[in-house]
Amino acid sequence: MSIQYKYLHTMIRVKNLDESVKFYTELLGMKEIRRTDVPDGKYTLVFVGYGDESSHTVLELTYNYGVDSYDQGTAFGHLALGVSDIKTSIEALRAAGAKIVREPGPVKFGKTVIAFIEDPNGYKIELIER
Repeated sequence: MSIQYKYLHTMIRVKNLDESVKFYTELLGMKEIRRTDVPDGKYTLVFVGYGDESSHTVLELTYNYGVDSYDQGTAFGHLALGVSDIKTSIEALRAAGAKIVREPGPVKFGKTVIAFIEDPNGYKIELIER
């Protein structure tokens, strides 16, 4: 018997839930899939993504009541999204107010074209031209 695994989601903690949901839905085109508020636990979870959880990996945004900053540490790297036209995407994101932290260009020692943006919480998001 073989055990099968499926990648379900990645969770990040956010300091402002509304700002974070707006960033991922309006700027990056994700949809809010579900939201769970847990007053007894003093947190709210919002799952966003590009499709239903049954067939897509999603992003879990966790807001802990009253927490307005986090230390991200040095272990976390970035989230990555594929994009069909990286230059047009970066210009649209820039016009919408996204923070661009690396302009489009080839990865060091390679040919893959990438760029990086930053979400309102300081998480890096790599855009990879597909």
